[in-house]
Amino acid sequence: MALTQAVKQLQKEKQRLEAELGRITEALEALNSLGGNGRRRGKAGNGRRRPRRTMSAAARARIAAAQRAR
Repeated sequence: MALTQAVKQLQKEKQRLEAELGRITEALEALNSLGGNGRRRGKAGNGRRRPRRTMSAAARARIAAAQRAR
């Protein structure tokens, strides 16, 4: 008897979770339809990080001079 109750309870919980998952899916679809493309800054389209941009020695020298002048 206890086993059948446990099975029924688990089935009920499964239905509740499926309904909640459906609501979450709808919310995500609504947010995605607002025009956001879902990408984060600093990431390429394939999920890897973009390579860091290199700075020339002259540019570093100009920045250092500007900071010293402050």
